[in-house]
Amino acid sequence: MSAELAVFLVLAALAVAGAVSLIVQRHPIHSALSLIVVMVSLAGLYLLLGAEFISAVQIIVYAGAIMVLFVFVIMLLNAGIEERTNLSRMARYVGLPLGVLLMALLAYAIGRGASSQAPAAAGPAPTKTLAMMLFQDFVFPFELTSILILIAILGALVLAKRES
Repeated sequence: MSAELAVFLVLAALAVAGAVSLIVQRHPIHSALSLIVVMVSLAGLYLLLGAEFISAVQIIVYAGAIMVLFVFVIMLLNAGIEERTNLSRMARYVGLPLGVLLMALLAYAIGRGASSQAPAAAGPAPTKTLAMMLFQDFVFPFELTSILILIAILGALVLAKRES
């Protein structure tokens, strides 16, 4: 086993453990911290792929700025521990088998696709292609999404405002 494979397996396990912890946690702050673990492990995976810029952006933008915003909104709304209801207990019994089935289907699809896929032909860098599409072809939806996110944040602040 190479060192690169070992690091990949550790980062992948950390990402999956953080994602499971994100779902299982009952307190919203703990869920947000679990999401930070997932974001940092994804940044490490990007480093393994040789995408240093995307890795840095992942840490600075998502694990840094976005998660600070999430934690700020959670604390502003004074969200407490999640209360379990009969519906959430039922969802556990229905959701767990469906989740296992989904994972099995994904593993099958990935396994089948990996064995039949030919090596891709060399073309323009995927990052450059994505950037050109994002800032030329889809600039309006991109900016519209940022405005909608800003409106959602302002709405959360208005809802969280307390009467004096």
